[in-house]
Amino acid sequence: MLARTHTFTTETLQAHRVTVEVDIRPGLPAFVIVGLADAAVREARERVRAAIRNCGFEFPSRRITANLAPADVPKVGPGLDLALACAILAASGQVPGKRLSTHALFGELALDGEVKASRGTLAVAQATHDAGLQALVLASSDAHQARLVEEIEVAAVETLKSAVRVLRGGRGDRPARTPDATASRGPAPGSAAATAGGDLCEVRGQQHAVEALVIAAAGGHNLLLSGAPGTGKTMLAQRMPSILPPLSRREALEVARIHGLAGTHNGGLASARPFRAPHHSITTAGLIGGARRGWVGEVVLAHRGVLFLDELSEFARPALEALRQPVEEGRLAIVRARRSEVYPARFMLLAATNPCPCGYAGEADRCRCSESELTRHRRRLSGPLLDRIDLLVQLRRDGTRELTAAPLTSSAEARARVLLARRRQAARLSGEGLTVNADMDAPLLRRHVALDERGEDMLRGACARGLLSARGQHRVLRVARTIADLNASERVRTRDVGAALALRPEVGVQGGRPG
Repeated sequence: MLARTHTFTTETLQAHRVTVEVDIRPGLPAFVIVGLADAAVREARERVRAAIRNCGFEFPSRRITANLAPADVPKVGPGLDLALACAILAASGQVPGKRLSTHALFGELALDGEVKASRGTLAVAQATHDAGLQALVLASSDAHQARLVEEIEVAAVETLKSAVRVLRGGRGDRPARTPDATASRGPAPGSAAATAGGDLCEVRGQQHAVEALVIAAAGGHNLLLSGAPGTGKTMLAQRMPSILPPLSRREALEVARIHGLAGTHNGGLASARPFRAPHHSITTAGLIGGARRGWVGEVVLAHRGVLFLDELSEFARPALEALRQPVEEGRLAIVRARRSEVYPARFMLLAATNPCPCGYAGEADRCRCSESELTRHRRRLSGPLLDRIDLLVQLRRDGTRELTAAPLTSSAEARARVLLARRRQAARLSGEGLTVNADMDAPLLRRHVALDERGEDMLRGACARGLLSARGQHRVLRVARTIADLNASERVRTRDVGAALALRPEVGVQGGRPG
């Protein structure tokens, strides 16, 4: 007898539909799985056999052939267990086949029949809807994630017996309670949790750096902080999450899908943007991904958030050079011998570095680095990478007066400015499918950034002096547009262009001694 069930396998950030066909015929007892299954799927034979028997059903003592179609799509992970077990029960006449054509089944089976959660629940739920299936049957612990896709029916089950009850027309089990509702939702903007990393009211001095941080947050621009040790680079960077706007529902679904497939999602929709801060010893594969099939790196996990690289000059040169494409295009294409994968990677690059090996370049006679050491240090950060950074801020040591001064602003005040600027951008770019100025391409810049004659002269002068590349001109215009939005100005004024030019890193990170 033949039976078919529907399930999904995840590959990279996609879920592919899989039809499980089970044929049971007289013959010597055997259980064969075909269809390009990996080790976890092949091992399902023992899990499925034990689960069926321990739940009180009969495991057929005949020849069982299970085909996973389409045969040319790799099947990975234990999420196919539930569909395999239900197909065997249907083929042996223990489960009616009426609902098998409208219900997808996804989950791993324990030996006692418990249905366990598998990675990629959100992607599978969306794929279930796209495939036109009516319902998704899965582990009760993952039901709250699947219900984020509102167009499908979700049946939560705790055991194989519960799944059989659903297929017979009954109801599923009660979904497991989210372990921590607050954590799964993510900290709300303005709450104590959102500012757990620090508040801008704790920063004294460095007014230009604080303003650059607000500009970067408002427009989604890349920012490099350079300065001697102890000037507050890391302190400022750690306060970036406290002024960022919350994720929209669409963005939150994107983030949840990525982190769900990577196994780092704790359920629910987060409102706080990702903030990834890998150590400088990270490898290229760790930063970019692609070490093995489906492996995502930090740049993908930072999608719709911030990638913070502290001690930028200490990162391996190949790892930094691999950032060029995702920083420029907002996506990451990985090509290997037998596969190619494209991941979303639209993030803000936030970096901090010292101006020289000892860290004290530019501070009178404190720097003892030789010219060769300074040259090697400058070469750690290539021109093409620096050209993709919108803002460069040089931090200097402030005197005692600055350290005892009143704070310049708080995170709540800065966030309010950022939110207003983001609303202006969203309204202006609503017809373009974009939300921030940093994503505007050349045609959109011509449409939305009109300079007066003085502004044009200032930009042409910078180009004539060799201070701006063609890419640099576009980045200056994007930053100038953001500064105008922060100032509630419809037009980009000359002073906005001047402020954007003052923050360009065209000369690189200075490592020489002052002349």
